[in-house]
Amino acid sequence: MSEVHEHWLVAADATKIFVRDWPVEAASAGVVLMHGLGEHCGRYAHVARFFNQQGYAVRSYDHRGHGRSDGRRGDVPAADTLIEDARLVVEDFARERDTPPLLVGHSMGGLYAACYATCGVSPLSGLILSSPALAIRLSGAQRVLLRLLEAMAPGLGIANGLDVRYLSHRQDVIDAYTSDPLVHRKISARLLKSMQAAVEFSQSHAPALKSRTLLLVAGEDRLVDASGSAAFHAKLAPGVGSLRAYASFYHEIFNEVDAERVFADIRTWLDELREAR
Repeated sequence: MSEVHEHWLVAADATKIFVRDWPVEAASAGVVLMHGLGEHCGRYAHVARFFNQQGYAVRSYDHRGHGRSDGRRGDVPAADTLIEDARLVVEDFARERDTPPLLVGHSMGGLYAACYATCGVSPLSGLILSSPALAIRLSGAQRVLLRLLEAMAPGLGIANGLDVRYLSHRQDVIDAYTSDPLVHRKISARLLKSMQAAVEFSQSHAPALKSRTLLLVAGEDRLVDASGSAAFHAKLAPGVGSLRAYASFYHEIFNEVDAERVFADIRTWLDELREAR
């Protein structure tokens, strides 16, 4: 395995997007990783190395407003901004590959990965969604607050409400998250509306998705509504989707006590994907 390469790509509005590449010598296939709300790509080093070990070059990046990328924390200027940023990152990476990359997304990243795939923005070899936010449940009070913020301060970052106790059963994971200076706890009304639009689009266009898809679902997820994953999977055409559920897992399935089960399932699915080509 080669050393990690760090660099920036510049979006159309001059926003700098931080990118981290995990190359493998002579690898023809690639993976692009999309992280979740409030976090950053540096938390996925072990996931990147896992895909390296399967023979894939890996690219991860920080969403704008996250990690080392530019942008107001937890905000986006428009509903489709994160999809356009993903297109910049994916298509730049794809130029170096013989085949389209796999897209892997966790939580909010899983939602936008699903939206990217169902939009058909650019070719993909497959899609892996980890605890994707494919359903968003808001209380009546939260809906009222959202409408007020949309009207008065759409870009204002407020507390995202994620309860870190339910990230993982591993205390070291929780401690590392809470002490990480690149993690933030903000979300704006604009970003939440963008996520809602991405949910609606992904769910309504799921039947037309042709990319082979693996959904990895935490059975005790208290940070996203896991019913969205089940609904998305049910809409996929026969043979397109596979769903693996982990009954006792919290949200961050790559960081759970028994995460090797997840990685073993991904290995099996990757083998099946290669055989199907």
